[in-house]
Amino acid sequence: MAADLFESIGDARPPRETIADGAVLLRGFVRPFEAELIPALRAIVKQAPFRHLITPGGHRMSVAMTNCGSVGWVSDPSGYRYDPIDPDTGLNWPVMPEVLRRLAAAAADEAGFTGFTPEACLINRYVPGAKLSLHQDKDELDYGAPIVSISLGLPATFLFGGLKRSDTPRRYRLEHGDVAVWGGPSRLFYHGVAPLADGEHGVLGRQRINLTLDRKSVV
Repeated sequence: MAADLFESIGDARPPRETIADGAVLLRGFVRPFEAELIPALRAIVKQAPFRHLITPGGHRMSVAMTNCGSVGWVSDPSGYRYDPIDPDTGLNWPVMPEVLRRLAAAAADEAGFTGFTPEACLINRYVPGAKLSLHQDKDELDYGAPIVSISLGLPATFLFGGLKRSDTPRRYRLEHGDVAVWGGPSRLFYHGVAPLADGEHGVLGRQRINLTLDRKSVV
């Protein structure tokens, strides 16, 4: 049965919202890609299941993670890095589905970043109570490429700050199908996700899935 991933009726939110110089929210942008996206996501997770990574400081992350693409983001006591091999399976990460490439490129283009070709997709799974502390995406070599972040499932509060950790972050509600894109002057802004509120999504259940696409190498 083909399920409509979008439960909102008469969404009155603006389809595009600029949140900083070089950063925009694209409301409901996933809709044209929905029929392909969820099956592709489930195939990735079947091949490379979610897992809770350990930070260099020895803490277990509350967010479960997996990857697809030519490289995947990993964390362990030795540090944060990109690696072409899934440490849990010893195999290459799943190939990035074409639908993700098209979606990321289209969102980046809409945000003003033309020619974006993602190499890596970090997939985070949040359950109620899970959060992601404020951080910068600094493990990539190509700061000229934007970050494209896709939200699915339960709504979340996205925290978007500035270039300093001490900058007070602004709070934005991200709903199923929203895409955030940031680059240029805001590429290294601190960002995170507040603890996920409990709820039940019609397709994905008691969870939020976030897909973050980026380009690791300089082209």
